[in-house]
Order: sequence, then structure tokens, then C-alpha cells
Amino acid sequence: MNWRAVQAIYLFEMARTWRTLLQSIVSPVVSTSLYFVVFGAAIGSRITEVDGVSYGTFIVPGLVMLSVLTQSIANASFGIYFPKFVGTIYELLSAPVSYFEIVLGYVGAAATKSIILGLIILATAALFVPLHIMHPWWMLTFLVLTAVTFSLFGFIIGIWADGFEKLQMIPMLVVTPLTFLGGSFYSVSMLPSGWRTITLLNPVVYLISGFRWSFYEIADVSVALSLGMTLGFLAVCMVMVWWIFRTGYRLKN
Repeated sequence: MNWRAVQAIYLFEMARTWRTLLQSIVSPVVSTSLYFVVFGAAIGSRITEVDGVSYGTFIVPGLVMLSVLTQSIANASFGIYFPKFVGTIYELLSAPVSYFEIVLGYVGAAATKSIILGLIILATAALFVPLHIMHPWWMLTFLVLTAVTFSLFGFIIGIWADGFEKLQMIPMLVVTPLTFLGGSFYSVSMLPSGWRTITLLNPVVYLISGFRWSFYEIADVSVALSLGMTLGFLAVCMVMVWWIFRTGYRLKN
């Protein structure tokens, strides 16, 4: 394992975060704070509790997941797309660095940024609503797994995209709607039976449900199923990344 190469890629990507601190950290935190103000004040005044938890407190895990999912994809996709765009990826591919080390550097940096952002949003949420994390280790487990999984997914999007429009298409048109419809701001049990069945086809439901359970021990599906779905999606992304480097898909041409 060439740890020096992994460290170089990792530190380069992390340095980009500090150079764009306003966009990478401040903007998502401000946006999440606005969600607390709007949803917590406007809707929270009409929905006092959900499964025994105040509405403002209930939406915290969903808002954290919303930010972690979108930022993981954005950080990883742009991180690998930009070298393709300017042509420096050929220097990386010809260097004595394995594909695993390349992925480890880019995905590790993207996941680290998302985890830091998620923890900052949690600290920000504590300023608006009372928070109590009943299973902190499970919370960190779901947070890390989700950040790594969707950083891998973003890495795949960054390689697949051949333009800035495609780079934004899947996050904006697919991931964000799935997150909003995945129980971020409501419990699936509140829906009619027909819509509940359709909602359970949304994979994001399982991520948010497991993460919320680590806070309040309430979940729309079992914790084991949430963990299994997260690990399953992680495995699929790993196989896709392996196939990309095995075939050179949109890397060597």
C-alpha cells in the first residue's frame, strides 16, 4: 500500500475544502438552519409530536442525512471530474499508484468532509431544539457508512459525467427528491397504506430510519434491515468502481 500517494490525494482534496470554506461548510449549515426555522416554526406549531418526539427534534436526523447525502455526492463527483476536465487524470493514471489507492484518497476525503459537516449540523441543531442521542456509536456507524457509500456513488457519477450538467443531474433530479420523500420530515407510519408501500421502495427511507433510531429508538423499519440496505448499497458501489477501473470506462478514452 502506497500510503504516501493516498495521503497526497487526501490532503489535496481536503485543502480544497478549506479554500472554499464558504461553499463547502458555511452554506450547507445556513441552509439547514433555515429548514429548522421554517419547518420547526411553521409546521412544528401544527404538528406538536411525532411518535412521542417534538417535531423540531424529530426532523434533525433527516436534515443531517439530507446534507450528508448531497455533500458526499457533490464532493466526490467534483473531486474526480475536475482532473478529467483539465486532463490531469492521465498523470494520476500513469503514476505508480493503484486504483484502490486512488479511490481511497478521493472517497476518504469526500467522506471526511461530509462527516465533519454532519457533526457541525448536529451541533447547530442543538441550538434550536433539545437533542439526546440514545445510541451514539450506532449514530456514528450510520453516519460514516452513509458518507462512505454516497461518496463512492458520487465518485461513480464524476467518472460517468462528461459535462457539468450531468454532474448535477442525478443529485438534483434523483437523490434530493428521494431524500425529501424518504421520511426526512415525517414518519412513514403517518402515510396511508398505499403510499406507505410505495415509500418503502425508496432506499433512502432505510438510511434515515436507521439513523433516526440511533437518536430516539423510533424507526419506520427494523434497524437490521436499515443496516443491511446500507451495506448492500455500499457493496454495489464498490463493485461498480471496480468495474470502472477494470474496463477503463470513461477514463482511458
